[in-house]
Amino acid sequence: MTSPTTSFRPQPGRRSSISSRLSFAVSHAESGEGIDAAVPAQVQIAEEIAEIKRYEDFTTIDWVQDAVREQARRKSKQRRAAGLYGQGQTSWRHRLSESYDAAQGWIVVTIIGAAIGLNAAFLNIVTEWLSDIKMGYCTTAFYLNESFCCWGEDNGCPHWHRWTGFEPFNYFVYLAFATSFAFISATLVRSFAPYAAGSGISEIKCIIAGFVMKGFLGFWTLVIKSICLPLAIASGLSVGKEGPSVHYAVCTGNVISRLFQKYRNNASKTREILSACAAAGVAVAFGSPIGGVLFSLEEMSSYFPLKTMWRSYFCALVATAVLSAMNPFRTGQLVMFQVKYDRDWHFFEIFFYIIIGIFGGLYGAFVIKWNLRAQAFRKKYLSNYAILEATLLAAGTALIAYPNVFLRIDMTESMEILFLECEGGEDYQGLCDADKRFWNIMSLIFATVLRMFLVIISYGCKVPAGIFVPSMAIGASFGRTVGIIVQAIHEANPTSIFFSACKPDEPCITPGTYAFLGAAAALSGIMHITVTVVVIMFELTGALTYILPTMIVVGVTKAVSELFGKGGIADRMIWFNGFPFLDNKEDHNFGVPVSQVMRSSVVSLPVSGLTLSEVEQLLVDDKYQGFPIVTDNNTKTLVGYIGRTELRYAIDRIRRERPISPSARCLFTPPPPANSVTPITATVTVNVESMSSTSLDFSRYVDATPVTVHPRLPLETVMELFRKIGPRVILIEYHGKLTGLVTIKDCLKYQFKVEAEENPKDDQHIVEGQERLWGTIRRAGTWISDRIWSVSGGRIRLSGQFDEERSRNRGGAILDGDEDVGDEGHELERRRS
Repeated sequence: MTSPTTSFRPQPGRRSSISSRLSFAVSHAESGEGIDAAVPAQVQIAEEIAEIKRYEDFTTIDWVQDAVREQARRKSKQRRAAGLYGQGQTSWRHRLSESYDAAQGWIVVTIIGAAIGLNAAFLNIVTEWLSDIKMGYCTTAFYLNESFCCWGEDNGCPHWHRWTGFEPFNYFVYLAFATSFAFISATLVRSFAPYAAGSGISEIKCIIAGFVMKGFLGFWTLVIKSICLPLAIASGLSVGKEGPSVHYAVCTGNVISRLFQKYRNNASKTREILSACAAAGVAVAFGSPIGGVLFSLEEMSSYFPLKTMWRSYFCALVATAVLSAMNPFRTGQLVMFQVKYDRDWHFFEIFFYIIIGIFGGLYGAFVIKWNLRAQAFRKKYLSNYAILEATLLAAGTALIAYPNVFLRIDMTESMEILFLECEGGEDYQGLCDADKRFWNIMSLIFATVLRMFLVIISYGCKVPAGIFVPSMAIGASFGRTVGIIVQAIHEANPTSIFFSACKPDEPCITPGTYAFLGAAAALSGIMHITVTVVVIMFELTGALTYILPTMIVVGVTKAVSELFGKGGIADRMIWFNGFPFLDNKEDHNFGVPVSQVMRSSVVSLPVSGLTLSEVEQLLVDDKYQGFPIVTDNNTKTLVGYIGRTELRYAIDRIRRERPISPSARCLFTPPPPANSVTPITATVTVNVESMSSTSLDFSRYVDATPVTVHPRLPLETVMELFRKIGPRVILIEYHGKLTGLVTIKDCLKYQFKVEAEENPKDDQHIVEGQERLWGTIRRAGTWISDRIWSVSGGRIRLSGQFDEERSRNRGGAILDGDEDVGDEGHELERRRS
């Protein structure tokens, strides 16, 4: 597609061929006394455009332009300070302002860390009470959970009462509470903050990388996430709070940082804060500040300089310190399943550690595969029934979980029980009783299998839901099973040479450590993280002797996971939702130049010849994020690039200043070179003879040094450019002429195409299976509705909600810039650059 033919005005010389625009603002700031007044004006314009871009939903941030604005801001500030010092006009207020500006980052991080710690303590207290209220109540104080009500007691106390003495009715009360909690949580999310659903880690990874999702980190998302997360956990759904902890922590950082001018209009500094908040979220979730920093480095951030690491460290430190001061469990522990091990391990146990590691890798691959299929089914058929789905899932989970003693209780509480040593600890339901060993093994195996199935169908429903703790609970139950089996083998053969390293005066096998290692394996398998898991587990236990077993288990898990593909559940969800994110975990070798991927049909703007009405027509079309500037449509000599937002802002600004004729000629002459002293001032040149002869000069908004590459440059190098410097678009020029452009979406499209050709899949049977399953669900729903209609005498009719379907399956499509992926939103037409 080409732009309309227009007249050509000769331009002296060729544009600069530099491939980065980083020096643009600095070059103008250093060009001489003639532009001292222009630099603040340029900074003001850049800030106004940045404020507009802040509200452009589902666009990508151009990190190069953001760096330009930051350099211009710093240069302007230095010039003002130099002028004041030179005139001797500095005062204590100016020095105080400079000190505050320098320390503002640490002040913001401190406030955010304290807020995250307070919120985490509040959520821990509320979650524990809601989880226990399903089972009974405290007679001394209704607001106390069971552990506070029976303080100092290991196995209950007279003050904690079950709801009734009739067990079937307790079963009904448990089911009613679980269903109500899920219904309230799903309703609040659906009505007030749809972005509060799910974990949020996948989306936050994309936001930190530069993808704008308006409202995802907003105030209402923070409020609804904080309210609904305890309800979702207490409902008994196989979801966790550790993933959503990262979301509400990042929301907290975004909301608070927006109160400061320094972060409101600067995306790169906001990125530092968001990375630090992600670290603090994991820190308060696991009581692991160093593990939180490593999680932000290993999983969340694609750009993690030393300054960001220090900010993350300090934010995690403050959040953990506040949580420790609040002491929500009144035990000095930051999380419920924090334990201490004082026994050593034996080398013969490595064999069983390897078995646990293999389980972790297989578990991650299995759950990721089938959960993505469940997510596809949910998007295609259940998007209209989010509240009903969450409610029925909670009811079904409570119905089948209550009879099992390890599924009935909260997952964090079950991990606390499974991690404990038998000697001197609480013997929950005869877990340490040798006479009940076979029953415990069967119960743990059943809990492992059933919890795995529940995680597959529950993760992704429209309530705040994480997958960290459910995975750890699954791994803990499997690991405890292995530990009990090994303990039984040792007791049956105590004199075997295999167990010769055991000391006769102390227990040889500690099943709790196997549960602990199983939790580490499952967490590593589902997220594909390694060092972070080792550090988190070390900080949870404080057992230096178990670092090596943890590293062995996690290493085996990583090796097994790599056999089934790279990337954990968060990375696969990014791919599933079609977010424009280039993962740096995979190495590609396409062996093709960028010319095979670029878009050769590009809408470009000539330097002169277009009228204002023609330009506005292109903007009304709403398909383009920006326009290359060429000398004319015949020669196609590239001279610059102008973004759609900048062009729209320039036209609106001129209209506010004076009336302009639609036939006014638009000039896109690039700015003067760095060695020129001509100030960038005029935006409108008016010919007094006729209003129709008015010319509009948009030169100050033209980027004269866009990122450009040669058509024969390898695609892998272009993808690395997107990762490292983060431009929104890269222009392809050959001998100075525009030949095309490439975006992240184009690279991802080609990558998916190559992967599909290398690994062809026949998904027809999957689609047919989903249709059969949906037909069965509809028939079951219609049958239940008819029974209710019959029993109620025709007064209640539920089948109307099944009369219409809405299918919006967007899995696999790559978002270009303004598509709405929220289930509550509307989809806009895709843009083309």
